[in-house]
Amino acid sequence: MKINLKGMSIDQLEKFTTEMNEPAYRAKQIFRWIYNKGKTQFDEMTDLPGELIVKLKQSATIGTIKINKKYPSFIDDTVKYVFLLEDGNLIEGVMINYSFGITACISSQVGCGMGCSFCASTVGGYVRNLRCGEMVDQIIMIQQDSGEKVSRVVVMGSGEPLLNYDELISLLRILNSDMAFNISYRKITVSTCGIVPEIKRLANENLPITLAVSLHAPDDSIRNKLMPINKRYSILQLLDACKYYIIKTKRRVTFEYVLIDGINDSPECSFKLAGLLKDLLCHVNLIPLNPVKGFDYAKSNPEKVKAFQKVLEKAGISVTIRRELGADIEGACGQLRRSLLMR
Repeated sequence: MKINLKGMSIDQLEKFTTEMNEPAYRAKQIFRWIYNKGKTQFDEMTDLPGELIVKLKQSATIGTIKINKKYPSFIDDTVKYVFLLEDGNLIEGVMINYSFGITACISSQVGCGMGCSFCASTVGGYVRNLRCGEMVDQIIMIQQDSGEKVSRVVVMGSGEPLLNYDELISLLRILNSDMAFNISYRKITVSTCGIVPEIKRLANENLPITLAVSLHAPDDSIRNKLMPINKRYSILQLLDACKYYIIKTKRRVTFEYVLIDGINDSPECSFKLAGLLKDLLCHVNLIPLNPVKGFDYAKSNPEKVKAFQKVLEKAGISVTIRRELGADIEGACGQLRRSLLMR
């Protein structure tokens, strides 16, 4: 069986090439071709000798995903992709065109097992973890399709990244490598529902990425209803892990808070949240709910969102309201995959 080179680190490639009785520097050449140039055919690696190309064809492959469907938004510069994996599974990715450059939002799992009651990614449940190469490929596909270099990456698509920990760390190191994507760790965001042990483990990696925590409630009573993970790790346990992350990395934590009408958007909720976060080095990202067909939740009206924001601002908490992107193309994570699976 041939070895898939995509997803390998430079150290792994060096081991592979030396076992083929090739000099270690060949690994760096192959590494650049795969990640920096996005090549999938050994014949395209023009600085490799013919004998090595023959050996590579015999023993290795460079896996790739394909763009199954593409949905450009007509109201902003967002493009939603449905990617087809080699085993037939579907995942989603999003290209967001900001003034400062292209951001790729990528998935870390096929489906999601976290069961958040407002999220389309949970439909169909968890299928499997994505390999590092499959996460990398989402970025490569977006770059090749758009003709633009991705300058920021957010691991906020379908799945819980911290439950795919080893592959995630491999991805982060490849993204940061100056021989691959050369993306600063500070321009990479990883989102989590709140896997407390893995947040602490991530803190110990000393990678200065941005950690985004899906909070969505100011107390356990509400969060238990929205996010089953809260029954395993309470808000206080989660905040304790976030404090540890802040101390270890010297980076502020972003808290994601989806505002759902009549559920978590009351004045009482805003004051509770302000009290909860007032002493933390953090930023709050308020997100008007992206409604999902078949789900009972509705988005908060703009007046409630603004009022919620003002309470946090008065408490001295950094807060923004996320601009809605891709609303006409089912831009929220899991929505397109869900609609395709239900056909």
